[in-house]
Amino acid sequence: MYSLTPGYRIPALQRGLSPAETLLTKINAGAGSAILASAMLTPPPMWTFGAVGAAAALLNLAPGPRSIGRWATVGYRHLRERTTPAAMSTRAGATATWALYPEHGTMQDAARRAAFHDAFSRALTFTAGQARTAGIQVHVTHHATVGDHTAHTQTISVHVPKGLAGQPARVLDTLAGEFAALGTLTPLTPDPVPDVTERGPGWVALDDGRYAATARITAWPEETGGDLMPRLLLGQEADHSLAVLYRPLPAAQSRRSAKWQAAASGAFTTDKVKAATHEIASNTAHGALVQGDTLVDLDAYLTVCSDSPEAVTDARWQASLTADRHRIHLDWLPGQQHRAHVMTTPHAASTQKGAIL
Repeated sequence: MYSLTPGYRIPALQRGLSPAETLLTKINAGAGSAILASAMLTPPPMWTFGAVGAAAALLNLAPGPRSIGRWATVGYRHLRERTTPAAMSTRAGATATWALYPEHGTMQDAARRAAFHDAFSRALTFTAGQARTAGIQVHVTHHATVGDHTAHTQTISVHVPKGLAGQPARVLDTLAGEFAALGTLTPLTPDPVPDVTERGPGWVALDDGRYAATARITAWPEETGGDLMPRLLLGQEADHSLAVLYRPLPAAQSRRSAKWQAAASGAFTTDKVKAATHEIASNTAHGALVQGDTLVDLDAYLTVCSDSPEAVTDARWQASLTADRHRIHLDWLPGQQHRAHVMTTPHAASTQKGAIL
């Protein structure tokens, strides 16, 4: 729950395409193929090549952590949206949230922590097999509220999109039994998503009086030892929330994804060292799939909160220093803070790819 490494996972960073990006990529590829095919009969106008090339550049060229198209979308959302859009976290489907209480000392004991992660990895693999196509999302949060003493709260949320399963309630009950192996589960009704009342440079003010800044975790050490939570949450002087959104892929889709990823890396990578790195990763994925594991698409987020703009800015700075110290990379999502704070609440379980770019 506190580590991004149990099981075999693929992080959804830049390559986690939203449905709109996937559709545009397919349309652009189809148009390019049609133009090349027609060139064998009649040379098409030159502007068609330019149009296809420009569309490909918008979708693929990435100045910074996002492509040009994503930067444009972020700017449009920033200008058009003043608070979190309701449609972002209200997708049709069945959603259940539980508060999780692991046995005391689980995260402090290395052996028990490893067993906890193994159980969670098995639960994700089981989740992937509950539908023929990907879509079930598992969202895990850990909140640390700092006061006279630090209160820790963990939640697990599962979202089954409408139409993915014939009996979504049955799927949720089955998964609840699977996650019960992690500790004590208690049904929980999340608080409503707070509205944004003010936006500042890198932070937003919420209607509950808090000021929040959220970052996406874009890289972490290959092996964390399962101690990502104490690295990022313990010992901090401001309220913190860490959340991971898992999208486990069914077995057949995992195999196809691994195959196409290996083919793409071999075809488009000219750097021999990078190609060798990709080959090692592909072999690792192959071994994991043979052993019955599944690929899991994931996003991870960190939110720091405080009671004033100055305090949340300082908390953000301290979080960046802590992350740098532990070789964890943070992207503070410029222009998306009015959306990003939702990703560390249980409501993120029902969000769609592309909600945060």
